[in-house]
Amino acid sequence: MSTDLLQAPVSRRGFLATTSAAAGGLMVGFHLPLAEAATPTPEINAWVVIKPDDTVVIRIARSEMGQGTLTGLAQLVAEELECNWARVTTEYPTPGQNLARKRVWGSMATGGSRGIRDSHDYVRRGGATARIMLVQAAAEHWGVPAAECVAGSGIITHTPSGRKTLYGRVAAAAARLAPPDPATLQLKDPSTWKIAGKRLARLDTFKKTTGAQDYGIDLQLGGMLNAAIKDCPVFGGKVKSFKAAAVLRRHGVKKVVQVGDSAVAVVADTWWRAKSALDALPIEWDYGPNASVSQLDIRQMLKDGLDSASATAVGNAIGDAPAAIAGAARRIEAVYACPYQNHATMEPMNATARWTPARCEVWAPTQNGDAALAATAEAAGLPPAQCEVYKLSLGGGFGRRGRSDYITQAVQIAKALPGTPVKLIWSREEDMQHGYYHPITSARLTAGLDEQGNVTGLHMRLSGQSILATVAPTAMKDGKDMLVFQGLNPPGPEASIGYSFPSLLIDHAMRNPHVPAGFWRGVNLNQNTIYLECFIDEIAHASGQDPLALRRKLMAQHPKHLAVLNAVAERAGWGTPAPAGIYRGLAQTMGFGSYVAACAEVSVSEAGQLKIHRIVAATDPGHAVNPQQIEAQVEGSFVYGLSAALFGEITVKDGAVEQTNFDTYPVLRLADMPRVETLVMPSGGFWGGVGEPTIAVAAPAVLNAVFAATGKRIRELPLRAQDLRRA
Repeated sequence: MSTDLLQAPVSRRGFLATTSAAAGGLMVGFHLPLAEAATPTPEINAWVVIKPDDTVVIRIARSEMGQGTLTGLAQLVAEELECNWARVTTEYPTPGQNLARKRVWGSMATGGSRGIRDSHDYVRRGGATARIMLVQAAAEHWGVPAAECVAGSGIITHTPSGRKTLYGRVAAAAARLAPPDPATLQLKDPSTWKIAGKRLARLDTFKKTTGAQDYGIDLQLGGMLNAAIKDCPVFGGKVKSFKAAAVLRRHGVKKVVQVGDSAVAVVADTWWRAKSALDALPIEWDYGPNASVSQLDIRQMLKDGLDSASATAVGNAIGDAPAAIAGAARRIEAVYACPYQNHATMEPMNATARWTPARCEVWAPTQNGDAALAATAEAAGLPPAQCEVYKLSLGGGFGRRGRSDYITQAVQIAKALPGTPVKLIWSREEDMQHGYYHPITSARLTAGLDEQGNVTGLHMRLSGQSILATVAPTAMKDGKDMLVFQGLNPPGPEASIGYSFPSLLIDHAMRNPHVPAGFWRGVNLNQNTIYLECFIDEIAHASGQDPLALRRKLMAQHPKHLAVLNAVAERAGWGTPAPAGIYRGLAQTMGFGSYVAACAEVSVSEAGQLKIHRIVAATDPGHAVNPQQIEAQVEGSFVYGLSAALFGEITVKDGAVEQTNFDTYPVLRLADMPRVETLVMPSGGFWGGVGEPTIAVAAPAVLNAVFAATGKRIRELPLRAQDLRRA
């Protein structure tokens, strides 16, 4: 006769034997190779660990930097697992473990709003596999068919008899079962979700609000030293000489280390002592060939690209746009520009490394665990199997922590002190002046109109920097960076244009200054949306059309683009009188797999003082895993996007970045933040990202509203550098 596992007494000896055999619980995943087990019970794999006390540990391979991916992925696993959400916790596997287990967790990179949309399927399958195995284990114990058992909230029930058991009671037995055939797995229809798709609180909120959350900068290890670093102010320059003896006698200073060709670090018992000694260290720089480059030189490079007779690459072409424009009844042209921008994460770059001739370990906040491990191994001079990276929560990433330069530096410094953990922290000045910046670009847009004001042709020439040329040259094709056309591509699932024109030409003249470009939250979608959406407004004004009406006409063949645009227009009250002194502007785009739109409401005083009162934003990501978190992401994206539009600008003088801290590179303050109303409108059928798309509509919606308020068309950012007094 079968015993009810939920009620059956368990002896101390029996409990210890069971839990020991299970190696602490059930570890399950989907279609993953068996790992070598240190105990008699094999580990079934990777995504879910269920402990005897019913705690469910969900392993998250992606990085958490405030975007909520950790909670969203956990929701997807828990949904298929049918566990008790109140018992869920998470942990990071390491890149070294991933490598040793033949990349069982897949990609450990987090960027491009891909944390959920690129891994939702296999993590859901991991949860479903675990549920099936748990149910099978309970059924075998009871001696009943598994088909007679159901799971829910971490409890398995034998329907005919009413017997019940907890997941933790059968975890050890389930761990000994073979996983089900992957072909038999059926994932839930999102319409039936009970955990996913719900407005659940984030799993990391409590620690963050109480200050208990540890970031890389907080890490403490026994015997740890601290390092401060200074790189050559001019990109491409080198260290010529330095006088270590001038600071080695300072209290707490342990060592002065040259790092690579271009940097010097001081290691001390505290970071402030290291930083103070570094500031006093005599360093002579070889500034190299870029020491005379100015902002005007860079701007001229971009102008040359706009004026060039030929382009580097064509991103989208329909018909013969130049001929259509040449033969049009009317021609409209405008030139726009966007500057370099810094990621400006609240937590500056940092990493802790411990190196010995046999092993190197790194603790770091990174967006790319795999790349961090590769960088560690290369800098350490060791095989990757003899290295490890422990991922920590990020105090902001925005694409900057997808690079591993600071990890390489930490390892190089640690090699000078074998066996001693050394924490490298960049100063705010170092962080501001040695980034991988949002690329500087400009665009010339030319449209031809017929006598009725219809667009007959559009030519958009982009000129400026290629991100791939800096960070991934091998990803370019025949010297072309097709990523520069983000948001302007032909119809497709990733970043397509939302308008149809009789003839169209969008091309790019690559111009790469010496300042390195990198992936910056929203990437190229940001400036491309500014250029196109503001120019659409210019066409509407020039042809006497309402900006919404013109967009609707051009978007007739793009229903998802149109749906989000109509939603914000309706919510904002487009077409009805705004409050006195308030003016509205629209923008829409499609990027990172999602469709987004915004309507901004602004006022501009007689003195030219801009106030953004309200932004209504709509997002269609296909599926909404956590609507509350999507709303938070949209609000946060406007903080980031408006910071860039209003204030963000990195400039160059004598080859070096001029901005050094938040006094010269300001970000949005609370008083500047408008009210944000978010419409989450998932239409199903696809998986889009939510961390980046709405950044792109922030600036153009505001710029179009500024024109409505002042009659002045602002074509260059940031707005703080512009005269907004009425024309």
